[in-house]
Amino acid sequence: MKNILAIVGLLSLMACKSTIEEVSRGVIAEEAMVVAAHPLAAEVGLKILEKGGNAIDAAIATQLALAVVYPGAGNIGGGGFMVSRMANGEITALDYREKAPLKGSKNMYLDADGNAIPSASRRGHLASGVPGTVAGHAAAFDKYGSLPWAELVQPAIDLAAKGWALTPAEARGLNSNREAFLEFNTIRPDFFIAPENQPWAEGDTVKNQELASTLARIRDLGKDGFYKGITADLIVAEMERGNGIISLEDLASYEAIWRKPIQGNYKNYEFISMPPPSSGGIALAQMLHAVEDLPLKESGFHSMESIHAMVEAERRAYADRATHLGDADFYDVPLNHLLSKTYSQERMMSFDLNKASKSEDIKAGIFEVAESMETTHLSVVDAQGNAVSVTTTLNGGMGSKVFVGGAGFLLNNEMDDFSIKPGFPNMFGLVGGEANAIAPGKRMLSSMTPTILTKNGELFMVVGTPGGSTIITSVFQTILNVIEFDMGMQEAVNAPRFHHQWLPDVVRFERDGFDSLTLAQLRNIGHNMQPSGNMGRVDAILVLPDGKLEGGADLRGEDAARGF
Repeated sequence: MKNILAIVGLLSLMACKSTIEEVSRGVIAEEAMVVAAHPLAAEVGLKILEKGGNAIDAAIATQLALAVVYPGAGNIGGGGFMVSRMANGEITALDYREKAPLKGSKNMYLDADGNAIPSASRRGHLASGVPGTVAGHAAAFDKYGSLPWAELVQPAIDLAAKGWALTPAEARGLNSNREAFLEFNTIRPDFFIAPENQPWAEGDTVKNQELASTLARIRDLGKDGFYKGITADLIVAEMERGNGIISLEDLASYEAIWRKPIQGNYKNYEFISMPPPSSGGIALAQMLHAVEDLPLKESGFHSMESIHAMVEAERRAYADRATHLGDADFYDVPLNHLLSKTYSQERMMSFDLNKASKSEDIKAGIFEVAESMETTHLSVVDAQGNAVSVTTTLNGGMGSKVFVGGAGFLLNNEMDDFSIKPGFPNMFGLVGGEANAIAPGKRMLSSMTPTILTKNGELFMVVGTPGGSTIITSVFQTILNVIEFDMGMQEAVNAPRFHHQWLPDVVRFERDGFDSLTLAQLRNIGHNMQPSGNMGRVDAILVLPDGKLEGGADLRGEDAARGF
């Protein structure tokens, strides 16, 4: 701790004035708000709120609409996590992460010589875990839903049956995946192949009657409309045509699980986030704990000192992630150790103000105990003060590229989020070991970090993002942008981001978003700085001092905030 205090003193002496002089606000609402990855989905959620539905109702309807209009990540063929805080203070965490099929095995992606076959876990039928999204919707509705279930599902059915106009990004996404759709599907998905083999263009109308029928079964039969009967039969028939391994038993036995949220505090703020099999809540807590006693505000937004400190916190959290985190139903995660403030602050004792650490020298803590980044996030606050933070995923862009023949939806490629071999990186470069090894019925580790913050017991922020391995660091930086660097919600969401995940030992930063002098300073103290494309698409809501809501809809995508 003496080392930490010495660092605090040095940073204080070197601190510079923040470059953020004024607060720039995004969309403001008086009572309720939805922020989501597609304008049509945000409109669906808003209409549910206007009908008197609560935040859970709006989240379900918004997610189902995303399954139609945002096929690359919005989904019913994947899974996700929901963190909620009700107006009465009740907090919950709902796990509807995908699971390994019962026929899954630890070495299923290794060849005869024990070498990893990464393509098998990333594309095609064998890459898919058992979907959890619909079970999650049903569980959330059973506990908190207020409007009739059919009213929450019908808007998505209408979009799929009547059609919707493609945005520029969605047109590009479908065009860029055309060849993969043709290669990996056993039945040609004509609803997403442009007529006469012409490319899709902005404004083109797309209809998906097969998905409309699937959603109608969910509307009429609830969870059983997906996991049993016609839809389940279609999923298994698709598996059999493509040599996949998801069975009727896998589907019928799938259950979403209510878990105890990760809770902690950063100064006078409290955070609520997702526990394992998400790594997000634990890693976020570790990063916040690691920098809590450092004068980030005085150092200034994106100063060399603040970036250096935050990178070193990220490096240490991701080292622990690689070793200690997995599905707690299968592996004894050392939760109390990892969430200890003392532990995270002790991990920073090796932090040198004037020198970058080397990841080869940073190992996971030792205890005495036996995510293209096509995820999507939405944040909701209703007029009663209930708040929901939801992140769902197919994993890679368009998941496994496989549509369920006759059902109209894409399957995930989440099996790649397991450690298919100890130390072998997944598609996001993340490594893992025994804690995240494949086992039948096990849920793969995730970086999704749906999070809610309170201040002095009152709702303060709802936040989350897609982005694969950059999810946790994007949420971490967005929170600090508001708390430490005095930004508004939209300003915090738009701010350029950086990312370090222990291995590879590289600091990625968004191209054109950082001062060249600061980058030179960071390189001079040993950081391997590499420019990158966009990181994440944060969708967040901030409660302002007057009780109004500010939406932050990430300009990196076509995200939208809607409220009243």
